[in-house]
Amino acid sequence: MRTIFRWLLVASLAVLAGCGTERSVRDAPVATPIPPSVRTLEDPRRRTVVDTALAQLGVRYKYGGNSPREGFDCSGLVKYAYDAAGMSVPRVSRDQLAATRPVPLEKAEPGDLVFFRSEDYSHVGIYLGEGRFVHAPQSGRAVEIGSFGNDWYRRRFVRAGRVSAAD
Repeated sequence: MRTIFRWLLVASLAVLAGCGTERSVRDAPVATPIPPSVRTLEDPRRRTVVDTALAQLGVRYKYGGNSPREGFDCSGLVKYAYDAAGMSVPRVSRDQLAATRPVPLEKAEPGDLVFFRSEDYSHVGIYLGEGRFVHAPQSGRAVEIGSFGNDWYRRRFVRAGRVSAAD
């Protein structure tokens, strides 16, 4: 009986050790530098979108959040940054995806949106260039710079999109 109990304990610990590894990579904060391409951004609307989003670095995540005071969720951050540039985008990521024109990631420019799919929701960020984006990742975290160097984002990437008024 003890052998079976030990085996179950070891098996359970092995499963638990493997559980959430996919999310743990995403959960681990990583200091990601701002790409140099942001410094040379000339379009004033794109500059405002990017600068506004970057000014929110460190603001806490809040589901449904729309402002620095209350916090941001991913689509709330996008809406806030685009509103600051005088550009209208829908409030939720699914509608933001539908409102953008597809752009190959290799041709995405700072200020374009990048979309990701997860098991239970969709995610959006504002592209900065060189494989980096600013986003509000999830509860317990804050607005940060993410990277396609992170396997979680690379595997769940849906597409980049351009808001028509940003052309």
